[in-house]
Amino acid sequence: MWRQTKNDVESGTSEPLYPMMLEAPELRWAFIRKIYSVVAIQLILTVVVAAVVVSFRPISAFFTTTSAGLFLYILLIFTPFVVLCPLSYYYQRHPVNLILLGVFTFALSFSIGLTCAYTSGKVILEAVILTAVVVVSLTLYTFWAVKRGQDFNFLGPFLFGSIIVLMVFGFIQIFFPLGRTSEMIYGCLASVIFCGYIVYDTDNLIKRYSYDEYIWASVSLYLDIINLFLSLLTIFRAVDN
Repeated sequence: MWRQTKNDVESGTSEPLYPMMLEAPELRWAFIRKIYSVVAIQLILTVVVAAVVVSFRPISAFFTTTSAGLFLYILLIFTPFVVLCPLSYYYQRHPVNLILLGVFTFALSFSIGLTCAYTSGKVILEAVILTAVVVVSLTLYTFWAVKRGQDFNFLGPFLFGSIIVLMVFGFIQIFFPLGRTSEMIYGCLASVIFCGYIVYDTDNLIKRYSYDEYIWASVSLYLDIINLFLSLLTIFRAVDN
């Protein structure tokens, strides 16, 4: 009896994930494991691609010092946004959804590598460690809170409004830069916003995403993690300079 109970707890199928849950818990746990597996693969690809770009200086030099490289750099920056359009339409069609997801992840990973190319290794390591700690902590907290009846769907409108403010603030910094202090403020605001998005998207992952939306759920969670890392990188880089 004790052994059976232990196996149920380890598999996450012993009881519903949240009060009033109608579906079978084992189905939702399988869906959750699938999404975190996809996100893990995306993050591994990101680390590998970014490490290659950072390690081989000629790559970053080509993209930042030549006209052709600058054109490709701009193209890489906009590629993830362009790929999101067909991905939002084909996210349920296999294997097109996986191909588009691979292109999306690779382009974003290359851009992150170029961003990190001229950043000290200490700053990158600090951002990576803090990102990992925050993501794990917020994920565990969200599962714990949802189990006790908390619902974070109310965060949606506030986070959307916050991201609009953040985008406008970023555009203002492009044309009217205010120096290192403004970069730290921007990084702190972005970090708080994407911490909120991690909680919000994890809540949706547990309760609202359907089983056919695993690609879209993976993209949302992956973007939350990447944007949190970039926000923390902005803060540490401003402090280090």
